Amino acid sequence: MLIGIDLGSRSIKLAAVKDGILAESLVVESGFAPHDQAALLLARFNARRVVSTGYGRHLAQRHFAGEIITEIKAHALGARHADPSCETVLDVGGQDSKVINLDGAGRVKNFQMNDKCAAGTGRFLEIMAATLGYTLAEFGEAALAAREGNAIGSMCAVFAESEVISLKNRGTPPEAIARSVHLAIVDRLAAMLNKAGHGRRLVFSGGAARNRALVGLLEERLGVRFTVPERPEIMGALGAALHAGTLD
Repeated sequence: MLIGIDLGSRSIKLAAVKDGILAESLVVESGFAPHDQAALLLARFNARRVVSTGYGRHLAQRHFAGEIITEIKAHALGARHADPSCETVLDVGGQDSKVINLDGAGRVKNFQMNDKCAAGTGRFLEIMAATLGYTLAEFGEAALAAREGNAIGSMCAVFAESEVISLKNRGTPPEAIARSVHLAIVDRLAAMLNKAGHGRRLVFSGGAARNRALVGLLEERLGVRFTVPERPEIMGALGAALHAGTLD
């Protein structure tokens, strides 16, 4: 069994690949000692090779991983596995978002990252959902239920939270605020995609891809369709496991 582990900022994702096919996947919270959490997950498998990626990949290498690869390469490999004709990957993770362009052979041509603040990340979604009293799942559905909304002005998490609270106190329906927050994130992601350039075959990876409002509004804004993998949150781990298979 070939194992890929993505030690992300908020969660640990594991993908187990056998004969080039995803056999099993796991997702758990990172906790205070992510390498210990990862070791517990690994104990369930008879791993032939372990490759790690993500924020904690160097920590993983010190404890259990034989090889490491960058998140950019891992997500490119995972997305290409999900859609072999993928030209562009959009990954919205807990603390950053990325646009990765691929060539015809699936190699990384260029990429754009937003890792300077929470804007356009899963963390921003979490903060805004909590401010409105929604779970993440409820937050996206509320945005879909609203007929209108205007993108909030600030994308700083602190100032945006204040803006959301002001809208609540003015009596703005929570569904409309939810849609406004989603439109603000869509603005940010669309700007990244347009700056980096993108093809017509796009894969949306990362946990935020489960948010139907975010995907739908972004498709509407860009005039494209995204492929959303069945388990978008494990694309990095899957890419790491697939890379392990190239090391024989």
